Amino acid sequence: MMDIVIENLTKSYGDKLALPPFSCTLAAGERVCLLGQSGCGKTTLLRLLLGLETPTGGRVTGLPDRISAVFQEDRLCPSFSAVTNVALALGRQVPKGEIVALLTDLGLGDALTKPVRELSGGMQRRVAIARSLLMSADLYLMDEPFKGLDEDTRRTVMDLVLARTEGKTVLVITHDPEEAAYLGGRVIRM
Repeated sequence: MMDIVIENLTKSYGDKLALPPFSCTLAAGERVCLLGQSGCGKTTLLRLLLGLETPTGGRVTGLPDRISAVFQEDRLCPSFSAVTNVALALGRQVPKGEIVALLTDLGLGDALTKPVRELSGGMQRRVAIARSLLMSADLYLMDEPFKGLDEDTRRTVMDLVLARTEGKTVLVITHDPEEAAYLGGRVIRM
């Protein structure tokens, strides 16, 4: 695992600047929480790191091949169950029992076989988080992963995120300074 170096990364859409020049280094195995106002470029940065957008300027070095993401949208298949949604993304690399165990730890034991369209927003969010956590990745990018979760559930999920990403590089985008404090690690304000 290498440090990820972001140097003067920018993104524009025509004459609209979506990400002003941004630089930082994510040390290998470091947990970083990125805070900032809506519209300052946090999600754009995540999309650039994932290769979903092409930067207008700057560069990124040290990105690993194995990256896992939690997007702002859950991006689930509504007619599939929680277990099937997670398995679909992971292929056969994770046994079904491990998927069921994590979903149960996330409080979804009674909803494993229901179509996700029948689950609450918070339950769907936990399915998306489970999908990310079960990927064997070196970098975890999470865009407001705990939104829509009640206080008790949020703490349980944050504890699982901390435990399952130990020793990995993690970048969490959040608007909540309390979440950043709970997750520990370095805070960067955009």
